[in-house]
Amino acid sequence: MANKKKVIVTGFEPFGEHAVNSSWVAVQELERLGLGEEVDLHVREVPVEYQAVQSLLPSLWKDPQPQQLVVHVGVSGLATTVTLEQCGHNRGYKRLDNCSFCPASQCCMENGPDCIQSVLDMDAVCKRVNDSSLGVTLSVSKDAGRYLCDYTYYTSLYLGQGHSAFIHVPPLGKPYSSQDLGRALQAAIQEMLNLLELDPKHNKHCDHEHQHQHDH
Repeated sequence: MANKKKVIVTGFEPFGEHAVNSSWVAVQELERLGLGEEVDLHVREVPVEYQAVQSLLPSLWKDPQPQQLVVHVGVSGLATTVTLEQCGHNRGYKRLDNCSFCPASQCCMENGPDCIQSVLDMDAVCKRVNDSSLGVTLSVSKDAGRYLCDYTYYTSLYLGQGHSAFIHVPPLGKPYSSQDLGRALQAAIQEMLNLLELDPKHNKHCDHEHQHQHDH
């Protein structure tokens, strides 16, 4: 049991026109499917509130195991594919959350770098899943949208020194079912774990960059 990999996957609560948030539905489907015997999977629904994210995320990252990965899933009304986000952004948060609040500074971390990349190569994850004839198409993006999705991703990348991932899913039925989305999350996260295992030095560059940026 001790050497099980711990993976935390989050989805978001409903907001705006998304009376049902497909991200949380997809994460619940993933919980049913699991990530295999060797993975200890924990799921969590996240409020669409900047301040709630600021207080919740450090608790997700406490006592990190070396293999730990935190994956956040969000809905995008513009998405037609399951979209892997490569990076999170610090500034530009003007849109009000479910509490009609936005950060006065319009940024996540006052002295943080403008952009933090995931240590995971999302192009490689995308290619592997698309080559596997899953029946769900994945794509890669470098703009997570400057709302709670991007805000959560940046915060998680900052706290986890890049050991985080963000996946945008389309609304249910446009075109994928909850089962399709659950299978896509399962396949993508399994590939992410494979990549982390293949490259034990994957975090060297990130740690250096994180430390360096942190000094400013």
